[in-house]
Amino acid sequence: MTQLAYLLPGQGAQAVGMGRAFYDQFEEAKAVYQTANRKLGFDVAALCFEGPAEELTRTEKCQPALFVTSMAAFATFKRAMPTSVRPVAVAGLSLGELTALAVAEAMSLEDALYIVQARGEAMAECAARHPGAMLAVVGLTREQVEPICRQSGAWGANFNAADQIVLSGAVEAIAQAAVLAKAAGAKRAVTLEVAGAFHSPLMRPASEACKSVLAKARFRAPAVPVISNVTGRPVGHPEEIRQLLATQIVSPVLWELSMRYIIGAGATHFIEFAPARILTALLRRIDPAMTGLTLDEPKDLEKIQQVITQI
Repeated sequence: MTQLAYLLPGQGAQAVGMGRAFYDQFEEAKAVYQTANRKLGFDVAALCFEGPAEELTRTEKCQPALFVTSMAAFATFKRAMPTSVRPVAVAGLSLGELTALAVAEAMSLEDALYIVQARGEAMAECAARHPGAMLAVVGLTREQVEPICRQSGAWGANFNAADQIVLSGAVEAIAQAAVLAKAAGAKRAVTLEVAGAFHSPLMRPASEACKSVLAKARFRAPAVPVISNVTGRPVGHPEEIRQLLATQIVSPVLWELSMRYIIGAGATHFIEFAPARILTALLRRIDPAMTGLTLDEPKDLEKIQQVITQI
């Protein structure tokens, strides 16, 4: 039996032009962008569609832009699908966890925009004050990476798959970790183009700043299970949501554990919402038996609808 799960991307998935086709073809998507333009105080639609890329990659602009693009794609999806379609779970990578909560109706679009903007600004400010970097290591297990972290002073930031782990830390620590990873036999050790040491203790000031923002936002229990990056398990109570969203900024993203939980809950088909370019690829590394679908352009709806008819 076909069972769906939804995936929402995080920072790094952005690309100039993202979301434009949804905006041009669907009023529901256009309404999301128009609401965001009013609430955010800048033209997020123009940034997504026209760039420039340098502006789009800035943390304080990238995070709202990604959130809005994913929500616009989801609004289009909801319009096209029967109301009976419900996923067994929803998960988002880092920033995408906020999008997942909005998709699961745990908060309004307006409250989500308020949180996403504040989160991006806090993380950008923290990165400017506490310079850091991140390193993607492919081909080593968690057990092999742990001594590299101890020797270099880096931290595990994203446990994306059994052999794909992202490290985070001070610039010097990441440079040393890259050398150690290659010496340990890593297939690749690539420094990421990010502005700071995300999901590490260096982000503590950003986590503290977000606590007051989260305290003011209105949350409710999700309509469908949302998987926390911190625990790899569903999060439900509003206070738990607040606590874990603040903790997430300084804690590793347990993505592989999250996916294995959703697979264990019965999911067979995963839909990654725009900009869809990373999470379905990770899913293939975690469990090749799963089917990953992407809603990156309106034309993708037809293939997804064919899958939905099997439910």
